Formats: sequence, C-alpha cells, structure tokens
Amino acid sequence: MGRGGIGGGAAAAAVVENTDSTRGFVKDVKRIIIKVGTAVVTGPNGRLAMGRLGSLCEQVKQLNFEGYEVILVTSGAVGVGRQRLKYRKLINSSFADLQNPQTDMDGKACAAVGQSGLMAIYDTLFSQLDVTSSQLLVTDRDFLDPSFGNQLRETVDSLLDLKVIPVFNENDAISTRRQPYEDSSGIFWDNDSLARLLAQELKADLLIMLSDVEGLYSGPPSDPQSKIIHTYVHEQHEKLISFGEKSRVGRGGMQAKVAAAVTAASNGIPAVIASGFAIDSIIKVIRGEKIGTLFHKEASQWDCSREVTAREMAVAARDCSRHLQKLSSEERKKILLDIADALEANEDLIRSENQADLAVAQDLGYDKPLLARMTIKPGKIMSLAGSIRAIADMEDPISHTLKRTEVAKDLVFEKTYCPLGVLLIIFESRPDALVQIASLAIRSGNGLLLKGGKEAMRSNTILHKIITGAIPEAVGKKLIGLVKNKDEIADLLKLDDVIDLVIPRGSNKLVSQIKAETKIPVLGHADGICHVYIDKSADMDMAKRIVLDAKVDYPAACNAMETLLVHKDLNRTEGLDDLLVELEKEGVVIYGGPVAHDTLKVPKVDSFHHEYNSMACTLEFVDDVQSAIDHINRYGSAHTDCIITTDGMAAETFLQQVDSAAVFHNASTRFCDGARFGLGAEVGISTGRIHARGPVGVDGLLTTRCILRGSGQVVNGDKGVVYTHRELPLQ
Repeated sequence: MGRGGIGGGAAAAAVVENTDSTRGFVKDVKRIIIKVGTAVVTGPNGRLAMGRLGSLCEQVKQLNFEGYEVILVTSGAVGVGRQRLKYRKLINSSFADLQNPQTDMDGKACAAVGQSGLMAIYDTLFSQLDVTSSQLLVTDRDFLDPSFGNQLRETVDSLLDLKVIPVFNENDAISTRRQPYEDSSGIFWDNDSLARLLAQELKADLLIMLSDVEGLYSGPPSDPQSKIIHTYVHEQHEKLISFGEKSRVGRGGMQAKVAAAVTAASNGIPAVIASGFAIDSIIKVIRGEKIGTLFHKEASQWDCSREVTAREMAVAARDCSRHLQKLSSEERKKILLDIADALEANEDLIRSENQADLAVAQDLGYDKPLLARMTIKPGKIMSLAGSIRAIADMEDPISHTLKRTEVAKDLVFEKTYCPLGVLLIIFESRPDALVQIASLAIRSGNGLLLKGGKEAMRSNTILHKIITGAIPEAVGKKLIGLVKNKDEIADLLKLDDVIDLVIPRGSNKLVSQIKAETKIPVLGHADGICHVYIDKSADMDMAKRIVLDAKVDYPAACNAMETLLVHKDLNRTEGLDDLLVELEKEGVVIYGGPVAHDTLKVPKVDSFHHEYNSMACTLEFVDDVQSAIDHINRYGSAHTDCIITTDGMAAETFLQQVDSAAVFHNASTRFCDGARFGLGAEVGISTGRIHARGPVGVDGLLTTRCILRGSGQVVNGDKGVVYTHRELPLQ
C-alpha cells in the first residue's frame, strides 16, 4: 500500500520539475530502509555533522508521520569513538607521549565507545521531533541462527506498529572478525551490505543509501568528464564505471554501495544511491524525482535505460535542423500551419494542464505577477495560432540574398541569410513563450532546445508534445528538445561546439548567471526598468493615457513602466495630480511624490521595485530633457523608454541620446513587442548590442554566409585579376 501527499504543494511542484517516469513505483512503497554512510554522519574532522543528522531526522519524522515504515541503518560509531578516544588519550598523555604520538586505534574499542554516543545523538534529535527511536546492534554471526530472522522480523514489526524508528548498526565491538574495520569476511562486513541484508530479511519496498556524493558517476566524481548515472543498468554500466578512492572514513565506499544496491535490485528491492548532504534527498526520492542513481530489476527493459546526454540532444537538434533547411519554403510553411491547427484542436487539453500548474503554484504561494505570466487565458491559444500563421506567411528568410557584387568578370559574390544552427532558450514562467519561440525557430530553420520554469512544466510538456507531433518524420521530432531537468543546463552550457546561441528569458540574475557559466554567445536583457518622461510641454491628457497604459495594462511585463520622470515645472500641477490619483486608483504604489524635486532622493530603487513589486512606481522630478536622458542612461536597463512631449526638438534629442534598445515618442512602452512590431512573435527582447537588439524575431535568429560563384579563377598573387567590385541587382 502506497502513501501520498508527501510535502503537500511543495512536493507537487518538485514532481512537476523533476519527476522521472521510471520511478513511478515509489507510489507503492511502504517500508523503507535508509542507510547513512559515515561520511554523511561525520564531518572532515571526524566530529558528528549535526546539521546533516538533524536534516536526516526531520525527513524520517516526516515519512513516519505520513505513514511510511522507516528503518535506519547508520554508520559512524567507529568514527565517533575514534574521535572521543583520541581526545581521551590526548588529555592522559605525558610529554614524552606527545613527542611520539600513536595514531592507531583499536577498531573494536572505537566501536564500543562510539555506539552509545551516536545513539544518544539520534535519541536526542528524534525526541525533539516527538519521535521514538530504538537501537538494534547485530553481528554477522546472528544471521547464522535460523531462528534469528523470525525474531528480528517480529521485533521490527512491533516497533514499526508503534511508530518507533529502528536504528541498526553492526556491533563491531564484539564482531568475530579480528579487525572488523579491515576484514571483509562473513555474511556482511559493512553497513552497506548489512542494509542490503536487512532489506531482504525485513521485506523492504525500497533501499535508500545516502553518500557524500550525488549518486553513482561514470568515473571519480572529481573528474570533470564523469557524469552521474541516473538509472544503473548492470549489463551496460558494469564495465564502464571506474571507481575512485574509497570513503575517507567508512570502510565501504561507492563500490560497496553499488554492490549492495545491485544485489538488492536483483532480489526485487529497488535501491537508490543519493546525496546525504542535501537537506531533502530522502523526500525527493520518495516523490519519484530524478535524483541519485536508481537500481531496479527491470531497468534493462526500460526505454530510458540508456539516457540521452545533453550532447546527444543538441546534436540531434542540429541534425534535424539541417533536414528542415532542405525543405522548400512551402513545406516549412505547412509545418507551421499544421502546428497552429493542432494547438487550436487541443485547446481544452492545454488549458487543463495549465490549470493544474496554476493550482500547484497557488498552493505554494507564488505571487500574483508570476501567476499572471503562467496563465493561458481564454482566447490565448487562438491568438498564438494567429501569430504562428502570421509567421508562416512571412517572406522565407532562409537563403534570402542581401547583397550581390561582381568581384571580377564572371566572379560574383553574394551575401545571404542562413540559420544560426542550434538555439538554447531558457525561460521562466510563461508557457506561451514556448510556442512563440518554437515557431520562430522553425521559420528560421534552427534547431531548438527549450528549458522552461518548473512552475509551468505540465503546460510546457503538453505544448511541446503537440508542436513536435506536427513536425514530419523527414525533419525529425528531435528538432525541438524539451529539457526537463535543470541539472542538464550546466552540461548544455558547455557545448559551445554544438549550440550556437543561448537566449535566457527571465530575471537579471538568470541572465547574469548564464553569461558567467558559458562560452556560447548569450542574447538577453537585464531587468525591464522602463522609464516614461513627461516633458514640460506634454499634453497631459495624452500623458495620462500613456502612463496608465504603460503601467497597468500588464504590470508584470518586462516593457511595463517602472519609473515616471516628470519635468520639475509640472510639480504640484493639476494635470500631474490627476495622473497620480488615477495611478493610485489602479493600485499602483508610488515611491516619491509631488514634492520639491531637489529634496527627492530615489537612487536606483527601480530594480528593487521591478523585481519584487510589479505595481510599484518610482516618481522623480528632473530639471529638463537632458537630465531625464542622463537619469535613464544611468539607472535604466536599456530596455524601453519613452518621452511624452509636443516639443519636436526635445523629442529628437531624447530619441537620439537615450541608449536603450527601444526609444519611443508619445507612445506607451507596452508597444515594445515582437508581435506588435509586426515580427509575428519574439524569442525575447535583447538589450545587448551583438547581434540583435530590441524584440528579436526571425531575423534575429539568422546569420549570414558568403557565396562566391566563379568560373575557374585563381588568386595567384592577384596577377591578371581585374577587380570590378560592381554592385549587382538582387535576384
């Protein structure tokens, strides 16, 4: 019998981001054995790692409360005992002893001292959480007694019925092995193999083994070339894996954990090796998230047993893009029209998945602006389909000739548009962005990899499925890849030989982080800190319309106004007062106010307002148009800025000197949008200078290639070549 509801809304959100279909079996898990390694229990100095132990106990308490049966197998007694005995030996040492310190410690003595101390800590921590724990010490010879198994099961069943947590440890102090820390003989010889044995004896449904690394890697975790293996297939991975050094403190190491996990899985008990350093690894495993390494008896039969690497995904997108470029313009157009039709045909399904995302986001307490960006409102699918059809009807950009020049007689140079190659788009919150980006990629002939926010994963997944379903086999469904695990982003950002452009759509923090982690060119914008400047000659009725629209039409948008600059001569005028009253009626929180401009100090709070409160607006008075320009160039984000004025000279000065991607005169900043500019859609708005700026449509996803058509010409030191460099008409 399974258990549900782990973690409430938080759990649901995590599942949306990271769920692995191969881990669906966890819904039927009831009895869990958790093995904690010495490296998790203790820190580098050998002392107990109280923070990690506290997190472990809290997770066990949560599972216990949810109705799971949890059995703990813990290492660390020898390490704890060694630390205590070292201290005891130190304070009892003579000066001569200190001159010749003896570092060797008897393993059995360490175990005897450490067992009581370790258990005392567990008992204290569990007691603080209103959970009762019990200690069970076993040796390998106990299992030689045929009646021991039955007695063990009866005792453990009784404890679990009482909601008591059994805590097992090998009793190294009385082990029959002469040196249990080194001797590997016996039925089990470490707590990894003990955990595996207990899983079989106690009929556990799942074995979780916590280590000091995130799971099993293809090589030593310290090797940058090593990759984590999320699903272990014995036939595939056994000979490919190279193990590094064993645990710094325990006796087993990763090799012992893998051996125990393989044996457990072969006996029908799934096992997961995960990090004990993360504060919620156990809960994530129980949710079915793709963390750690899974060992399962049926893993070799799963389609995902061979995981697609980031490189394979990117290479597949590149190969498919080359197939796409071979198609005629009409064939590419038909793909887009088929996608538009498919979206409209599946509108109910799309909105149902979107509502599921919204329900989880609301449970998690996400703020209203984010919920607004996530929402696919009635009519949105129809609008998206219309945008796709508009993109399909555009002139085919691929191979469009920009320039023709006669270099010499019968030698013609041409510059043409061509696709960039493979795009990696990382976006937050907005599932409709996926549709726009995919459409532009197809029209421009590019391969595409998409990573959306976890909060909209169900929406993104269904949209991706519908869109790729309309792509013909001649091109390949892998033209557009959906990255579901955020851990894959780091690998993708290393592929500067395959991926040609990264476009992060989100916060300034996201854009900066991506730029810092990749050599791939990045196209993006920072915070959307947009200004509207009301000049002294402005028509105040017009100003009211523009400012209200720029702020309240869609406050969460990146092109919404954040700062209102006003000429000082308008301070305390009726027109400005009326405007501010209207803004406040709409729920806008105004920082600053109609006071003398020289006493108003609002330095760079714009970014704070934009990031944390989309309904906030900074009001500041300036001396003249030049002061407004200087303020924007200093505090703005080079996104979209506007002047409202009837003074043509002031307008031209503003338009020419404001250093932003989009600069407007007497028009709302909300017009800065690819669809409104006639681009059909946009992959984002770039505030950079290379290679596209402003709303980026199809042309921003293209580069150029040079074509030279000759008739046998050679350079030969330019002897006999008569250069004409004559412009030719475009064909």
